[in-house]
Amino acid sequence: MSYTLKIAGYSRTKALLETGKWATSTPFRVGGHVWTVRYCPNDDADFVSIYLVLDSEGANKHVKVRCKFSVLDKAGVPVPSLSRAYKSVQTFTPKDSTWGYSKFISKADLEGSPHLIDDCFTIRCDVTVLKEIRCEQITKLKRQFVVVPPSNMCRDLGGLLESMDGADVTFHVGGQKFSAHRSVLAARSSVFKAELFGSMMENAGDPVEIGDMESDVFKSLLHFIYTDDSMPQITREDMAMAGHLLVAADRYAVERLKLICEDKLCNHIDSDTVATSLALAEQHSCRGLKEACFEFLASPSNFEAMVASDG
Repeated sequence: MSYTLKIAGYSRTKALLETGKWATSTPFRVGGHVWTVRYCPNDDADFVSIYLVLDSEGANKHVKVRCKFSVLDKAGVPVPSLSRAYKSVQTFTPKDSTWGYSKFISKADLEGSPHLIDDCFTIRCDVTVLKEIRCEQITKLKRQFVVVPPSNMCRDLGGLLESMDGADVTFHVGGQKFSAHRSVLAARSSVFKAELFGSMMENAGDPVEIGDMESDVFKSLLHFIYTDDSMPQITREDMAMAGHLLVAADRYAVERLKLICEDKLCNHIDSDTVATSLALAEQHSCRGLKEACFEFLASPSNFEAMVASDG
């Protein structure tokens, strides 16, 4: 399991947390145990320290763990030169419940790197708890006579979208035509159901005009409705697409797609986009995105950068 810790206001934590002091993450659970990550900016004059702590109350057994700490880049990918992991298994005990690196990152390397953005950076902790296998629990493997494949419903519906066999409704969006199936749209969206089997039934043969939406956004919306897949993949450089797709998902009550877009926007907040994201969250009742924006703006340096931006 991976746990992500965002250090907002690096300079402030370095100034406020003296030697021997630390900030502790929210608890998380792995392998039946509760853990926290301990961040220490001043254990060493030249290094940032990071530790994994076994935080389960009453834990009286030895817990064997593989653990890796990594600084993430802008895209959320671990930076190899800023990643640390022991090859051997670490054993946590009631008397020795903390493990980590007193010299995790050189402050000079961190402060001179592109991964410290708006005085913030992100650390990911990958934790694997190793379970003991008892010999008496091992039984003879039963021969498998039939192999049941995974569901291919999404693939089949995606093929239906591409072939358009039996399509019975046409949409005009942004100068392009899209064919679809009323029953599929109605099953996936209460708004489409109300429109296509309600007032629009009288004009069933006429194209449906959709304004205020780009054709590529509607195409992605259709793709998700048929396949439950949010492709095309949205990159950090294309956060505007995530915003437009969130608006479309909210408009047609496709809640899962709306949450996927909201999650992507939460993970790519910076001083240039936070104002837009906050407005979007307010307009479309995105509580998680709103809280993420406020957490980002809680850092004075982030707030000042936002005020100075065009947003």
